[in-house]
Amino acid sequence: MPRQLTCLVAAPPTVTASPHAVFWKKEAGILLVPTNVAQRAAGHRSLRLTAFALTAALVVSVGAMANPQETNARALKVVVVVGPVGSKTSEYKSSGKYYASLARSYGASVTEIYSPYATWSKVKAAAQGANLLIYLGHGNGYPSPYGAFQRYTKDGMGLNASYGNGNSNVKYWGEYYIDRDIQMAKNAVVILNRLCYASGNSEWGSANPTKSTAIKRVDNYGAGFLRAGAKAVFAEAITSASYTIRALFKSSRTMNSILMTHPSASDARDFYFNSVRTSGMRAHLDPPQAGKYWRSLIGNLALTATQWRAGG
Repeated sequence: MPRQLTCLVAAPPTVTASPHAVFWKKEAGILLVPTNVAQRAAGHRSLRLTAFALTAALVVSVGAMANPQETNARALKVVVVVGPVGSKTSEYKSSGKYYASLARSYGASVTEIYSPYATWSKVKAAAQGANLLIYLGHGNGYPSPYGAFQRYTKDGMGLNASYGNGNSNVKYWGEYYIDRDIQMAKNAVVILNRLCYASGNSEWGSANPTKSTAIKRVDNYGAGFLRAGAKAVFAEAITSASYTIRALFKSSRTMNSILMTHPSASDARDFYFNSVRTSGMRAHLDPPQAGKYWRSLIGNLALTATQWRAGG
């Protein structure tokens, strides 16, 4: 069992659920994100992204984007889990509650599980058949400073070791348990928010990882969730996941397009790799700065939000 990780990442831009919140319109009013979400890196977009956008425009018509295929959101099951992160728990819970309210505003059935009551027994029961699983908390990935790779505590969730006993009693349930105990819905999506390791990043304050280390971390962290039935695993270490949630419910975009139209998308150093851990899956990392592996996606990058909504 590793020692207590110091994996607390910086808070994402403040997001409130106020009905009077001002939203920034993007994509002709289709996708809405808070104005205070971090903006794109300065400078013009690369020719490669321009070509990507033009190709996407040919595949998905403007009409389809403005009026994505309607799916009964009440049939969609969303589970929000916030694990124990000590003094930061209330901050993480605020983000989790906002994500829950956002999904509920689209009519989804939402289950919320928060520390100090986020035990494995509660989480695994709630996650069965979930279309969207959102986890905020400690991450325990590999490669890391904490010994050799093993599946029992790494690349899963840091949850309460016991029910109702504070926000520091962490037990790591690794990919072995995710794979063994959870079966998600068809075309399910996972969002890992404010974790260390999941997007390739290091613990806060530690040295930046090499590119090869970041690749292994993303590949390993996605493996258990993909075997549990997820088709796409997003990891946002720093920024809010609200844009991704809105895009899932309101657009017809592919998962890859959702990653790269996020207001924090950089496209300055992004790259792809084929998964070694999960056959047939591909990953896309979008570090905004050299060594800052804060954003990633692994799975079926061509899966569309329409397919996700129909998956339940």
